Amino acid sequence: MISPLDFLLLFLAAFAAGGVNALAGGGSIFTFPVLLAVGIPPVAANITNTVALCPGYVGGVLAQWRDLSGQGRRMAMLLPVAAVGGVIGAWLLTKTSDRAFMALVPALVLAACALLAVQEPVRRRLAGGAKRIALGWAVAPVLLAAVYGGYFGAALSVMFLAMIGLAIEDTLTRLNGLKQAMSLATNVTAALFFAGAGGIVWPVAAAMAIGALAGGAAGGRLASRIRPGVLRILVIVVGVLLAAYFAVHG
Repeated sequence: MISPLDFLLLFLAAFAAGGVNALAGGGSIFTFPVLLAVGIPPVAANITNTVALCPGYVGGVLAQWRDLSGQGRRMAMLLPVAAVGGVIGAWLLTKTSDRAFMALVPALVLAACALLAVQEPVRRRLAGGAKRIALGWAVAPVLLAAVYGGYFGAALSVMFLAMIGLAIEDTLTRLNGLKQAMSLATNVTAALFFAGAGGIVWPVAAAMAIGALAGGAAGGRLASRIRPGVLRILVIVVGVLLAAYFAVHG
């Protein structure tokens, strides 16, 4: 039985995740452990986390709607790929036992931390206007990233930004807008799959969704005041510690 105090902790964790995602990414590193701490089984916790944080991606797309102008062909090619990958990842998660998933969690968390660590070099490379290859070559990497996103999801945005940057020549701002739309497609389709397959703890998801929306709004306002690099380092340190904890006690 989840107590009122548990709901408060989940709301605060989702608020923090929404803010962190707006500033640096990797908010799931904070929410997933709290879901486990209040007694939700690992797979159900991950499913609930995906659904609860989904509204934050809607806000990200709306915030960069103008940057998606003129990217219709790209979205027509890559958004369906991102959506299919999200469903595949979600399906794989429902076929994974709690024990097997917890065995994978340390590696997944460390992978998310590694992606956050290389976020800035990736962004600098994209901003440098390096030569790109044909758009079609982004399909397979985007599909793999989306499968990961449907299965676990932490640092998915960083993965998408790296993948599309290999094949698309454009400004970083517009690439970031496309990345937001792809992340939304992956998470919405995964969430819809989970809604049909079951496993979502709906009262928890609802409380966290409100927290994530509020945190995302706050993070957006603070984006110009807080150095994302500093926050990113904090998220990475916390993630590494959590991975070590899960490896020992998982």
